[in-house]
Amino acid sequence: MEALLDSKPTLPGKQALVDKARRELEEATEKLGHHDHPGHLVGSHLTVAQIHVNTAHTLFLQSIPSEEVLPLLPGLVGVIREQLREDDPRRVHSEEILRLGDLDANGVQTILDAVSVARLQALREHLRVGSFVRIVQAVSVSLAVLAVLVAALTAAWPWLVPICFTPQNPPDSDAPFSIVCPVYSQTLDKSPIFWDVNYKAAASADYAVVESLGVLGASISAASALRRINGTATPYPVPVSLALLKLPTGALTAVLGLQIMRGGFVPGLSALDSSAQIIAWSIVLGYSQQLFTKFVDKQGQVVLNAVRGPLSPDPQAAANP
Repeated sequence: MEALLDSKPTLPGKQALVDKARRELEEATEKLGHHDHPGHLVGSHLTVAQIHVNTAHTLFLQSIPSEEVLPLLPGLVGVIREQLREDDPRRVHSEEILRLGDLDANGVQTILDAVSVARLQALREHLRVGSFVRIVQAVSVSLAVLAVLVAALTAAWPWLVPICFTPQNPPDSDAPFSIVCPVYSQTLDKSPIFWDVNYKAAASADYAVVESLGVLGASISAASALRRINGTATPYPVPVSLALLKLPTGALTAVLGLQIMRGGFVPGLSALDSSAQIIAWSIVLGYSQQLFTKFVDKQGQVVLNAVRGPLSPDPQAAANP
């Protein structure tokens, strides 16, 4: 853009537009330089820089003769086609100008108006992606804080809501009853009492162990979900945010799933027989968070598909298949 501003002839009385275009490029360079914290260039800086470059490009096209704009017309119409519907009057008129190959000052203004609208639509789609990423990240942090809080509270009071099961051994055995927890197990010669013997087997690390195994199962789910991710051309980390959401969700689904099983909600799984079974089910339940987060994954793909490019289908065709 700087080279074009130096090399192209300027229309009389349009020098103010060229000066403004140079200031826009300086703003874009400053955003990309990112002097305040250069090690952390986020999507918002790239989006703002692109806005400045687009503005400079529009001002440049308004400051040069129409015959200099004519060779750029196919590219400008291509931008319009990416974002505007086939029946949009601005697109129709712009394509008519391209077909006739006759461009005057009024035609330039028509083309630039349509390009500005198309770029605004593209900006809205990018901002929507950024908003989606921020929401997912906020939910992920909230769930992670909740999982840590649950682990801390149960470490301080392990008897509060223990993840322990009481399977019944053969009646003729020396210890017909057992208490099985994630970390510790013990056998009893009488039925466990809710406020006494039952909670002696509960350990401070029970919830931490279950949540850690749930995160492990969720990480496997997140890794397997990468096979459906094609990446993104936007400067926002949608796939990474969706993968990170699965980790705290897996920790909580492991805990909640075991508590549901402990309450006898699942027939045949009301009493696990060993700590190894609890550990195995923690991994399975952590992986099962995919049943819930898959809807977020689908929404993320919908948001990414809305960001259009040269190979995207026409928006009118997508709306009326």
